[in-house]
Amino acid sequence: MPTAEAPVRERILDAATRNYYAHGIRAVSADRLIAEADVSKVTFYRHFPTKDDLITAYLVQQVELSQDQLIKKRAELADDPGGMLRWYAEGVGAFTQTAGYRGCPFINAAAELSQPDHPGHLVVQDHRAWLVGQFAELLASLGVEDVEAKAEQLMMLRDGALVAGYVGGSTDAVADTLIAAGRAVIGC
Repeated sequence: MPTAEAPVRERILDAATRNYYAHGIRAVSADRLIAEADVSKVTFYRHFPTKDDLITAYLVQQVELSQDQLIKKRAELADDPGGMLRWYAEGVGAFTQTAGYRGCPFINAAAELSQPDHPGHLVVQDHRAWLVGQFAELLASLGVEDVEAKAEQLMMLRDGALVAGYVGGSTDAVADTLIAAGRAVIGC
């Protein structure tokens, strides 16, 4: 939890991250975030003039964290696309078992921000397209045919695994099932 000395924008985003994930984007009021971040309303709105601005900043931050982690691991496993896909599936399984797990923040946001032109919805949509692109690149490196369709199928499996982890299942069960289903899709 940030201290009162942390930069104001960071304190507000940290409060939004904790609360949006734990309670849902629409359920969290600006007043709650203002109190938790220990800022005035004027200061809050100076950094985030609208709730949509804050929602979008929260989602952009989540995307950056997610993409940075995947990019770093791809660099480590540059010559092992199969190992990269396995690492990702194991990571999904582990994520579903973390304390306070409430589903995928991107799937949750997409459900709450269903208007296709909402800036937060567009962030989620772009991240999803980026992730499908990553899957397609890895599948192409494996010599798999019809990589675009199969990358979309892997994305659907990932989404299902994240939901399954929320409604029940152990880390190993989620990861192992995701790996087995992914292998069935790509034919190995």
